[in-house]
Amino acid sequence: MKDRVCELECNIDDMTAEELAFAAERLMKEGAKDVTLSSIQMKKGRPATLLTLMCADDEPEKERFIGLIFKYTTTIGVRELISERYILDRFEESLDTPYGKVRRKKVSGYGVERYKFEYDDLARIACEREISIAEARELILASLK
Repeated sequence: MKDRVCELECNIDDMTAEELAFAAERLMKEGAKDVTLSSIQMKKGRPATLLTLMCADDEPEKERFIGLIFKYTTTIGVRELISERYILDRFEESLDTPYGKVRRKKVSGYGVERYKFEYDDLARIACEREISIAEARELILASLK
């Protein structure tokens, strides 16, 4: 499957790590497909952060996210890049397990098929049982056999 996405990006050199993390969290909660923060070096060797947000290639959506980037960051300019991406088909199901409901994502296409348990559900089980995420995953897998 293929779709078109917009990447909005900006360079930021005057926000703290906490402020950047908050901005990225807020943008994800607002529905961004993805938000990344990358370390970069700007002119005169200044360290900075590149904020990249991925959203639908749709004018109202882009305008909304541009406004939110300006709201949550100190940037004075946002760049727009349009690209096409290849994606796998996605499906989410909820499984009944001895450890409660566990969501599992299935992706398929291009000759591959993979499953992945939802992180929040694995973390809940790991915390309840005081075990690692890997051990929680193994418990769920064993209960599904």
